[in-house]
Amino acid sequence: MASAAKAAKKTDAAPTDKATLLRYYREMLLIRRFEERAGQLYGMGLIGGFCHLYIGQEAVVVGIQAALGEGDQVITAYRDHGHMLACGMEARGVMAELTGRAGGYSKGKGGSMHMFSRERNFFGGHGIVGAQVSLGTGLGFANRYRGNDRVSVTYFGDGAANQGQVYESFNMAELWKLPVIYVIENNQYAMGTAVKRASAETQFFRRGESFRIPGKQVDGMDVVAVRAAAEEAVAWCRGGNGPIILEAMTYRYRGHSMSDPAKYRTKEEVDQVREKRDPIDSLARRLAAEHGVKEDEIKAIDRAVREIVADSAGFAQSSPEPDPAELYTDVLR
Repeated sequence: MASAAKAAKKTDAAPTDKATLLRYYREMLLIRRFEERAGQLYGMGLIGGFCHLYIGQEAVVVGIQAALGEGDQVITAYRDHGHMLACGMEARGVMAELTGRAGGYSKGKGGSMHMFSRERNFFGGHGIVGAQVSLGTGLGFANRYRGNDRVSVTYFGDGAANQGQVYESFNMAELWKLPVIYVIENNQYAMGTAVKRASAETQFFRRGESFRIPGKQVDGMDVVAVRAAAEEAVAWCRGGNGPIILEAMTYRYRGHSMSDPAKYRTKEEVDQVREKRDPIDSLARRLAAEHGVKEDEIKAIDRAVREIVADSAGFAQSSPEPDPAELYTDVLR
């Protein structure tokens, strides 16, 4: 490629038919409502430990997931509930795990940051900043070694982008031409520190230049734009060209975690993003303008999603706690 900062050859634009956009809308809304309920349960003391909500960033994972195929793998950090739902993990199992119940995906032992589903090719959320990048690169190595056509999607944030192991992973991935899509979810703040205060290079899609890894920046609040960029990235990796970086410019409405009051930014800043760039509201307006979708249809989707989330919360609260004997299972010696 002429420049590492340019993306792979463009593919056809992501489909924007009514059925497809409605599916994206429903998937994003499910994540939003699920996270809102998780926040409520945390406030009630039913979710312990850390809890990092994905509210505001829904378009990133829904757009990326829409471009993936059977067998492609996903690995991410601790802000992971949205990724689980987008991968097809059931809301009941995710919420049960959040509340530490036996019906959870990790039998109630993983909690918010450490769920896993081999069946859905979801290789976990990870609590150590940047640790999943090396593991995601390893998934890419396994795919290359086995000679299959699968792609590893490795998510991390703008804060983790400054970790040394990220660059070690970049080097090996390009050296061995591993099929890895590095998705940097740039939500503007690493915990409580703005990007411009912590990063000398604030355009994270350029971080792979010295390794000759191509990169592209995309509007992470536009699910269709994310889908189109993801399709290009998938085609690049499946073509045997090695890794690629996607920087999704997004925004989180809540604090870094439930214990973060987010006083490092103004209410006006958050409200402005909600009003002008919210990924869910923006897609609703597009559906109305391009496909004549009425408000009643949008409300019906919201009601259906709320029922799913309410059911998941009920299931979680009625599910038993793990048997004490589970302390000794799934332990590697």
